[in-house]
Amino acid sequence: MLFNSYEFIFIFLPLTFIGFFLLGHKGKKRMATLWLVLASFFFYGYWDVRYVPLLFGSICFNYWVGRHLEAKNHCKSWLIFGVLINVLLLGYFKYMDFFLETVNMLAGHSLFDLPHIVLPLGISFFTFTQTAYLVDAYRGESKNESFLTYLEFVTIFPHLIAGPIINHKEMIPQFIADKTFRIDYENIALGLTVFTFGLFKKVVIADMLAVYANAAFGHAMSLYCAEAWVGALSYTLQLYFDFSGYSEMAIGLALMFNLNMPVNFNSPYQACSIIDFWRRWHMTLGLWVKNYLYIPMGGNRNGELRKMRNLFVSMLIIGLWHGAGWTFVIWGGFHGALLMINHAWRKTAIVLPKAVSWGMTFLCVTLLWVIFRADNIHDAMAVLSSMGDFSSIAYMDEDTRKHLIVLISSVLVLTVIPNPLVMLRNFQPNYKWLGVTAVIMIFTLYKFSRISDFLYFQF
Repeated sequence: MLFNSYEFIFIFLPLTFIGFFLLGHKGKKRMATLWLVLASFFFYGYWDVRYVPLLFGSICFNYWVGRHLEAKNHCKSWLIFGVLINVLLLGYFKYMDFFLETVNMLAGHSLFDLPHIVLPLGISFFTFTQTAYLVDAYRGESKNESFLTYLEFVTIFPHLIAGPIINHKEMIPQFIADKTFRIDYENIALGLTVFTFGLFKKVVIADMLAVYANAAFGHAMSLYCAEAWVGALSYTLQLYFDFSGYSEMAIGLALMFNLNMPVNFNSPYQACSIIDFWRRWHMTLGLWVKNYLYIPMGGNRNGELRKMRNLFVSMLIIGLWHGAGWTFVIWGGFHGALLMINHAWRKTAIVLPKAVSWGMTFLCVTLLWVIFRADNIHDAMAVLSSMGDFSSIAYMDEDTRKHLIVLISSVLVLTVIPNPLVMLRNFQPNYKWLGVTAVIMIFTLYKFSRISDFLYFQF
């Protein structure tokens, strides 16, 4: 089920909300929790009910392993067992085709038939979420309240499909707190406002940009310079508005149920370095990689060379996490290399003008999004080549010129306006905010001409 659908907004969400707080008001906390868990399973199964047993099986397995780790902290054999099964599960569904295709390519002929496995929705997110729990249990930092609260932790519908990636030790106390089961009108007002802003980002902005991005990358081999730039900038903005919109909707929905989920975006296109960009973009994934991959590999504790290696390997894995394809690996590798350069540059103590630093950062990010978006390496190189072919700029028609001007203006606006969540820090429920939210919601619903998936569903 999609957040940007009538059935979610007008049927699923009201029924789930009413059932949860009605049971909570009567003091039936476990029943309220069960209601939310069942609603979340329905939310997941609405997409494809065949994968509900897979999700439930993964939850049961990780809970079982986690209980052993909670009872015997620092029992490395149980941790290795749990992490290995999670990696194998994710590897089978997400990377089997990629692995066999690579083997066939290296062999020069088809040794294996590709199984064309359908990727279960959200498997990357619920696998990473549970793997982090196992590591925290191994460290003695997490303790489960019950199987029911663990079910809620994994399946809670705002984050289940595409994050933010949540932390067990931060969320479990919220799930069992008495105040969670009582209606908080201020949280409802703020949650609805945040949800509405995110919905607007997705439906009105991202889906409009998708038209130009898809048109460009669908004709990667026949683009003029200006058309290639329109496609690249459209996708750069589309991906941000689509995914940050989803994250804000998730945060807003959680707030309505008195749950605080972590911020996932902090104006990433205002970053003046690649290091800064990765502190602002998909922040929960970056934090996950830092805590459960980069630091366990040694972080920056064993000298500069190993620090650089750990950075590069971490970014390669982030690339591969996003998708089973060489374009994602190359994208992650380039970001790893840029992070290494950025860290080395900092040691020179040379400070560039802010405008130059921002321009270089945004240019690098945009060029790498081309590789990320392209269907294959060949298409990516074709688009990048067209972007650099300024001799064809004379072929730019009036529509392309207008689109390019609008896109560049939009990028410049993003460098100065604050993140919606920052704007709402001093939120006070009043008629002004009610009016703003209502107008945005009505306009967004009017734009529901078609229901479109979120981009990160495919990752």
